[in-house]
Amino acid sequence: MSTEQGMRLRADAQRNRDQIIAAAKRAFLHGGTDQPMEEIARLAGVGIGTLYRRFPDREALVRAVAQDNFGALADEARAALAEEETSWDALVRLLGRSTDLRLSLRLSLLSPAAWHAIHDDPEIVRHRTEILELLDEIVRGAQAEGALRADVGTGDIAVLGSLLLRPGPGRDEMLARAMAVILDGLRAAPGTALPGHAVGLQDMITSLKT
Repeated sequence: MSTEQGMRLRADAQRNRDQIIAAAKRAFLHGGTDQPMEEIARLAGVGIGTLYRRFPDREALVRAVAQDNFGALADEARAALAEEETSWDALVRLLGRSTDLRLSLRLSLLSPAAWHAIHDDPEIVRHRTEILELLDEIVRGAQAEGALRADVGTGDIAVLGSLLLRPGPGRDEMLARAMAVILDGLRAAPGTALPGHAVGLQDMITSLKT
């Protein structure tokens, strides 16, 4: 086999892999991680044999999607911190515009099978820890600015994000309205006292290990 042929085959294999992961992301986001593998192959435009050559079982596919997704979310959090004028704006951007956040929360919070597949994966743990640390930086920055109420913690923000997990036809406006209510509730202003204590960064990291 020539070098050129080998490079073309590798490029084709990478393209198939990327298409499968992108299709699985869409399927998992809208229907959960138990979507039929045949449907994911159809969405990706590949044969079921190609899918299984890349990912021998559902757990392998879930793990690959999670690795890609958590990495993308870490990139997005870094970009929000670097590009937005204030930490509050970075928080609004991360909560309001991130499909990666929606899928990360679905994988982490709502799917026991997915959680079993990903929670000990070293790459995912590294990305997840980085995301929480970046979110913690954003939260502390927004509180220092006086924009975010002082009685919430990073874990509280992460849990609130779970309200973004109901995408679907006709729901965009409802989600936008719900997010507006959430963000208003997070602004630093006199309001109802919260029960218990703020869920901080270390609380969240500890909970993810159990």
